Amino acid sequence: MTQLLITITAFVVAISVLVAVHEFGHFWVARKLGFKVLKFSIGFGRPLWVYKGRDDMEFMISAIPLGGYVKMLDEREGPVAPEDLHRAYNRKSVASRLAVLSAGPAFNFLFAVIAYWVLFVIGISGLKPVVGDIAVDSPAAAAGMERGDLIISIGDQEIRSWAQVPLSLIEVLLDSGDIAMSVVGADGYRRSLAIDVGGRENELSDPSLLFSGLGFNRWFPLIPPLLDEISPGGSADQAGLKSGDLVVSADGVSVDDWRSWVEFVRARPGAEIGMQIERDGRRLEMQMSIARVETEQGVIGRIGASVRVPPGDLYADLRMVERYSFFSALGRGLTRTWDTSILTLRLVGRMISGQISAQNISGPISIAAYAGAAASLGLEEFLGLLAILSISLGIVNLLPIPLLDGGQMVYVVAEGIRGKPLSEKVQLLGQRIGIAMLIMIMGLAFYNDFNRLFG
Repeated sequence: MTQLLITITAFVVAISVLVAVHEFGHFWVARKLGFKVLKFSIGFGRPLWVYKGRDDMEFMISAIPLGGYVKMLDEREGPVAPEDLHRAYNRKSVASRLAVLSAGPAFNFLFAVIAYWVLFVIGISGLKPVVGDIAVDSPAAAAGMERGDLIISIGDQEIRSWAQVPLSLIEVLLDSGDIAMSVVGADGYRRSLAIDVGGRENELSDPSLLFSGLGFNRWFPLIPPLLDEISPGGSADQAGLKSGDLVVSADGVSVDDWRSWVEFVRARPGAEIGMQIERDGRRLEMQMSIARVETEQGVIGRIGASVRVPPGDLYADLRMVERYSFFSALGRGLTRTWDTSILTLRLVGRMISGQISAQNISGPISIAAYAGAAASLGLEEFLGLLAILSISLGIVNLLPIPLLDGGQMVYVVAEGIRGKPLSEKVQLLGQRIGIAMLIMIMGLAFYNDFNRLFG
């Protein structure tokens, strides 16, 4: 219940902040260019709080925190007093209207730059990009990658932390297909690797398939499979397992570390297994029925036992902080925002062309889950997520879909070319198409969310 409350709160805060930034962009530029703004609302539906400012403009917070809007004076929506005609939206120049429409996405990008700037000044903590287990017969194994390799570069990009690795890999996949990397092995020597993905670059551009498809992941400490707490009534308890038992093998397969044991159990929901454990220096044979558990990732196996973690910080040698001076951090923030924006645009383009699965589209449920997880990890993670979501919101609103800023900009540009507005019939048709497209996109996003949730 606590995590659910954190998730809901984090989601509402994230959406409210990003919508406020976006709509403030429209509002601020509109006021600077002489438009008359009637309302500035965060959220839709029934107003929960209303404040009337100068020029009778209403600031409000509404009941449904899934968007917002800025309402401007417009002759197309009702009569306008003669003294206010010069401030009506439809009377303003094409350039002024384009400036107002583009200001929302522009402020989202600006927010991302500032967020990254702050993060780089205070320092982004992370882990060194050290490679963990390598899957047998995988592209990574064929390229000669080894456990313990430190990734120095991917393509032309220098790699400083593991957080850079996924996006850098996807970017190289989109560029050339195969992956050129430089690593430093455990022996201290630098090597160049070329991972041949076998024409699967579009498939592997799906973040959920990236590392499993390449056959490597980040380094995890090898913790012995030594049981600690046993949940009463769980599979481990019913099988007679006790705290302090060391798992030696299961179904004849040797268990070398806790992570491989967890993967073994998760992959066998409902299975009856034979296992060998070590207790007080003696080897014992036991039988256990693995419980089936429904999770956001689908049905998994669980036995109700935790691991006894060795004392000390297992990641002490890998921890690092990426920090820059005040002005260098600004440059890094601009670069990170630009790189993320371009990569997002390329992924959107490939989804539209069908080269990448549309299952990558996430809806409110997935965003809420990400927000809750980030908030649980701390302000640094949450601010980083806000930067990514802000970039995504800016790009989505620039798409040429009627009802979105990009679609409205198309209308305004067409008016500038023709010398007069598009007919009401054409605009109404565009709005209907836009509504249909948004319903389809949201339907797909919710479908993907529920598919991830219920498997």
